[in-house]
Amino acid sequence: MLGTIFLHEIAGTAVLTLLGCGVVANVLLNKTNGNGSDGIVIFFGWGLAVFCAVYVAFDTGAHINPAVTLGLLVGPATEYAPGIPINVATTAAYFTAEIIGAWLGAVVCYLAYKKHYDDTEDASSILATFSTGPAIPSYGWNLVTEIIGTFVLIFVIIMFGHTPSGLGPLAVALLVVSIGASLGGPTGYAINPARDLGPRIAHALLPIKHKGTSNWSYAWVPILGPAIGSVLAGLAAYVY
Repeated sequence: MLGTIFLHEIAGTAVLTLLGCGVVANVLLNKTNGNGSDGIVIFFGWGLAVFCAVYVAFDTGAHINPAVTLGLLVGPATEYAPGIPINVATTAAYFTAEIIGAWLGAVVCYLAYKKHYDDTEDASSILATFSTGPAIPSYGWNLVTEIIGTFVLIFVIIMFGHTPSGLGPLAVALLVVSIGASLGGPTGYAINPARDLGPRIAHALLPIKHKGTSNWSYAWVPILGPAIGSVLAGLAAYVY
């Protein structure tokens, strides 16, 4: 069971960050065919990354996000996925696999865009292809934004389970597009601790030619904010 969680959640989360970080790289890095595209490309690119990743990790419930795992842990769910109980071992397996997968996807994305990273000298643009950052640094308010965005993500996902629409992964993909377009402006809508931490670690470790700091002073915000938002969403599901 734990091996299944590792396999599917690593693969699914790797697809998520490969395609998600990839769309940002396509828009921001020099001399790509997508350089300078509108932000709507990033919103839909991340949404479609979620769509693909959910299919890859479907057998384990397609968490691909520690916030989803945490929301289910504190919420009314009795299983993480059919046949996967909620306990310490499975919870740790999900968290670990999601971070590893997110790191792996970011590394593969770097390899795909290696020559464009070499040609890009703006360190902030390079970092933005890996992890999130605030448009206006104000860590308290940035935290609030991440809490709100993650609450919407997790609460609506739980509601999808109560009101099946037949849309499957497309429903979650469209939800992510909506959050990005509506709430993504202040912080870049991490709404997923693994999506931010794994690629940030990759940025720190990879030999990227013109990279600067990995902005570790901000890194706690896209971890703690989604954690709080997911717990609140899971608790709200009890009373809705």
